[in-house]
Parts: sequence; structure tokens; C-alpha cells
Amino acid sequence: MSRPSATSNRKLIIWLMTGAIGMFGFGFALVPLYDVLCEQLGINGKTQSTASTYKPMTIDTSRVITVEFMANIQQDMPWEFTPEVKRMQVHPGELVRTNFNAKSLALATTVGQAIPSVSPGQGAAYFNKTECFCFNQQLLAAQSSAALPLIFYVDPDLPDTISTLTLSYTLYNITDKGYVGAVEQGAAK
Repeated sequence: MSRPSATSNRKLIIWLMTGAIGMFGFGFALVPLYDVLCEQLGINGKTQSTASTYKPMTIDTSRVITVEFMANIQQDMPWEFTPEVKRMQVHPGELVRTNFNAKSLALATTVGQAIPSVSPGQGAAYFNKTECFCFNQQLLAAQSSAALPLIFYVDPDLPDTISTLTLSYTLYNITDKGYVGAVEQGAAK
């Protein structure tokens, strides 16, 4: 009688192992699937994480797009972080430069990383950054300040239904990730 029970246990173990491997694979695939879904549906407001190349184009002076800027900081980030201007009017195709200002309130060197988001999400694909402080970690010495540059343009193909884009950055403290030591050692060489 123990023979059918051993076969049954073996089958159960195989099914459980297969299920565990399947769940791991599904969990691993969720991030790329989410990115594809957001891109196809035009949601989540993700912007490109690398610089776009600006090719001179015809500036659409018949349209004006309001671009709003927001700055948020993670709770443990000892910086002040603000946009130089909170709102500006731009023409699609126009290359625009602005800054965000950062000031360290810490007594030691800190490193920050800004993560951008654009609203409405459908407009994210049309907001192109040619230079952005968000592409790299930002190192600030104790009590120092920096102007963080942002150069962008709004694609002229932006749907007519969108007249305002909001660019929001959340600044995270990544000092504990070991970047400060590596940067200071690199600077000492």
C-alpha cells in the first residue's frame, strides 16, 4: 500500500516544484511586461532614461504648450530641491533650457538620484530630454549648492488634446549605496 502513496507524493512534489519555478519566472517577467503594457497604453508617465538627440526641426509657433515643473524629495533626503521656474510656455519643437536647484543641508557629502515622471502619461512619449541631471547620480558636498541642468523639447507630434505637460522629479538619497566612497576615491586619483 505504501507504493501508490510514494508515487502520489512524487507527483505532488513535481507539481509543486513546477509551480514554484513557474511563479518565479512569472515574477521575473512582470517588470518587462509592465513596461511594454505602459508603453502600449501610454500610461505611467515614464520618460526616456537616456538623452534624446535634438535635430533641428520646424518649431510650431501656432501652438503653445504649458510645461509645469515639480520637485519632490524622499523623506530621508537632506536636500532642498526646487525648480528654477514652476511653469513655462514652450512651442513644440523648441529647444528649451532650465535648471533645478539643489542645496545640501547635510554635514557630509551626499548623493542623490532623481526619477522623472510626466503627466498626462500619454504625453511622456513626446517629452524629450537632451540633457538631464536625472541621467546621473548627483554628488553634493556638505552645505553646498548646485544648479542641475535640464534641456528638453516637446515633439511637434504631441496630440492637440494635450496642452499642459507636468514634469515631476522625485529625488532619492542613494548615499548609503556606496557611491560616495567610489566617487571620492575616483576624484582623489
